[in-house]
Formats: sequence, structure tokens, C-alpha cells
Amino acid sequence: MLPSYHGIHVAPLQADHERINWMVPTHRSDRIRVRRHTCDCKATIYELCHAGGVLFIRRTIRRDEGNRVHETERLITVRMEDLWTRLILGQAR
Repeated sequence: MLPSYHGIHVAPLQADHERINWMVPTHRSDRIRVRRHTCDCKATIYELCHAGGVLFIRRTIRRDEGNRVHETERLITVRMEDLWTRLILGQAR
């Protein structure tokens, strides 16, 4: 039996990190595919999402009073995959 995959963990935030502009979700796509995600053992979960030919990152912060969801702008694949990598490495948040 294969162990379940729980996702990767985000590296600690670096002092000189890039600040990501998190926005209220636009709900402009009826179908969104999650390409990658971080481990859901943490209170904050990140998902690299694909919709309509572009990518964006969705951030969900789980709290007792309810989840807060934010998204980045939507960018072409090469630019958003770079931002995703920097987020995972602690170079952006």
C-alpha cells in the first residue's frame, strides 16, 4: 500500500523576501485545476492553480472563525511557476 501524499512544506520566510500582493478571489473561472499544493498540516495552505490558460496562487488561512482565502494575480505559466518556486523557498510571501 502506498503512503498518502500530503504535500510539500513551505520553507521559513527569508528576511529579504518579496511581498506578494494577495487579493480577494475574483471567481472569474468556472473550472480551476490545482497543479500543486502545500501540506495541509499547517494553518496556511498554498495551491498553484490553473484556469483559462493562466496560473495563480490561492492562499487559504484556516482559522477557528472560518477560512480566509486570497489569490495572486493571474500570470502566464513561466512567470507564475517562478513565483511559486520563490514562495516555496521562502523568498516570497
